[in-house]
Amino acid sequence: MNDRPLVGVILVDPDREGEVFNLRSETGRGVALSAPATVYVGFLVAAPLVILVAYSLWTQTYVSIDRTVTLANYVEALHDPLVRHLMIRSILIAGAVTIVTVALAYPIAYFIALRARRQTLWLLLITIPFWSSYLLRVFAWKLILGFNGVLNSALLGLGVIDTPLTFLLYNEFAVVLTLAHAWAPFAILPIYVSLQKIDPSLLEAARDLGSSTAERFWRVTLPLTIPGIIAACLIIFIPTVGDYVTPSLVGGSDGKMIANLIQVQFGAANNWPLGATLSLLAMLAVGFVAVLFVLSATGLGRRIK
Repeated sequence: MNDRPLVGVILVDPDREGEVFNLRSETGRGVALSAPATVYVGFLVAAPLVILVAYSLWTQTYVSIDRTVTLANYVEALHDPLVRHLMIRSILIAGAVTIVTVALAYPIAYFIALRARRQTLWLLLITIPFWSSYLLRVFAWKLILGFNGVLNSALLGLGVIDTPLTFLLYNEFAVVLTLAHAWAPFAILPIYVSLQKIDPSLLEAARDLGSSTAERFWRVTLPLTIPGIIAACLIIFIPTVGDYVTPSLVGGSDGKMIANLIQVQFGAANNWPLGATLSLLAMLAVGFVAVLFVLSATGLGRRIK
């Protein structure tokens, strides 16, 4: 038998008890130091969610709120075809924005991480859109895609078209294009970081084994950047579903999303309980799609490896 006391499955040396106690004290000190921030952030996240849940269980009666607990708002929302239509449209538009943005961001991140010489300069150029207001960028796209906008004027001047194109603005296309431009830096940076972490020796080993450039990318680079791709997709998809400014300005009636209906309920309709219900349903839908995507992408990454 060993003379050292057995604690759980860890053998503790009596001569090192001071180190164990120091470790415990350091752990306790770390927990104590992080507790205020943890409680503060937890309160900021939990309090709004609790308020939303409470409002969703109440009903609006003209100018007052009936605080009798009921599921009437959920029944109304789930049976409303407009809510289902806008929810599906929002998820599809957000998915399209995610696919377009990540597909365009990956080559840029690849170039900056593995080919560019002045990476700091390129990263600075990527952040230039953040130097202006988000609303200004949306209005800029509105001026570019408008009936008498920059694009139509240029095409008319070049003689490519005889009449201005009407499908460029106030539809899903305009929403996807504008959101893809607005969220592009958020896709480039996570992918760039994942590419930076790749050990060059792995690519050199694949080259020595006779792999072509395409094979090295497919067998080495892409699998190792799956976490960055997943992060970029989640960063774009989750907030895009809740965007209501861009659909309001460039989407028109064909580009409205669920967030626009939520904004109406909290604003003009003055029906906060129904707005809270729609918010929670949107959160659940986004969470379900996000979890499904992460599981699918993780499984795909394993198969590629």
